[in-house]
Amino acid sequence: MSKKVSIELDGDNLEVQAGITVKKVMELSGYKISKYPDRGFLFTPCETGGCWSCAVEVNGEPKPACSTTVSHGLTVKTRLPEHYIPKRIITGFSGHPVGGVGTPWWMKCKGGYIETACFAAGCNFRCPQCQNWDITYMGSGKAFTPIEAAGLMTTAREKFSVDRMAISGGESTLNRRWLLDYVRKLKELNPDPSARIHVDTNGSILTEDYIDELVEAGMTDVGPDLKGSYLESFVRITGVKDQDLAERYHTTAWNAVRYLIEKYKDRVFTGVGIPYNRKLISVQELGVMGEKLFEIDPKIQVCVLDYRPEFKRLDLVKPRYEEMVEVHRVLKGKGLKTVICQTEHGHIGPE
Repeated sequence: MSKKVSIELDGDNLEVQAGITVKKVMELSGYKISKYPDRGFLFTPCETGGCWSCAVEVNGEPKPACSTTVSHGLTVKTRLPEHYIPKRIITGFSGHPVGGVGTPWWMKCKGGYIETACFAAGCNFRCPQCQNWDITYMGSGKAFTPIEAAGLMTTAREKFSVDRMAISGGESTLNRRWLLDYVRKLKELNPDPSARIHVDTNGSILTEDYIDELVEAGMTDVGPDLKGSYLESFVRITGVKDQDLAERYHTTAWNAVRYLIEKYKDRVFTGVGIPYNRKLISVQELGVMGEKLFEIDPKIQVCVLDYRPEFKRLDLVKPRYEEMVEVHRVLKGKGLKTVICQTEHGHIGPE
């Protein structure tokens, strides 16, 4: 028989099963839970404790509801105090020689470090072939405030003598308040006009108002990943099984790219990432993606990532160089001017 413990949730005394998460207790108690940031819902996107988007007050301290388990005598308040400073598990703060999707192509072949990067734990996707799974699903580690993280990134910029400062993941956008505060502080610590603040993202929750806030905060470069043209491919690549949620994520990401180009083309550098591995997505579908991107902006930077065997998809075969040459040819044939393909022999450039 399961052991029961007594806890307090927003002033109500409850008897619950020992060892379940605070999130589960809230669900059982009728609280609204969502993996998309809807008003009035507890946003629990990563469910690993990495992003801290679902933070609540547990015995007077902020803790992620998705990974904090209950014990006898626990007191939980779902409303955080006004003075609460957001936290998130972050790692890295080191030099990066290649950059990410939102890094301009002409910098990728410079040699040496071209930017500094940090990586946010937690992701709302469950990509079976995740390329950064050891950080993505990291549920424990140092949770930094935006001020702490911005200070470490500024120090890293000075150490590696670069102007670009990138955040990736995991998924960097999950904890909205944290990311906005981080970008603002980074801009404050790096006021010189050469400083570039780069956000790489899967774009799944990057709504128009979120983009506006990020640009206002100081974001200068962004790299949304578009995981397919068709919903079926998106589900296969991301591992998001809920069809309605997958469609919402998929639509939001494509809309984000359109909005970035329509409103911020001359203010924010936008580079788009798309995946390729023949077991996950066809060259024909990449062509369809190319046509859609051409309609948005023929000059938009498109970086094709050669998905390799990793994580739970060790059966994959890394695309051959010749495959990536064909992908490059197909996308260029759709009229796109700036196509980069990641290969085992380095990048194929737009020329």
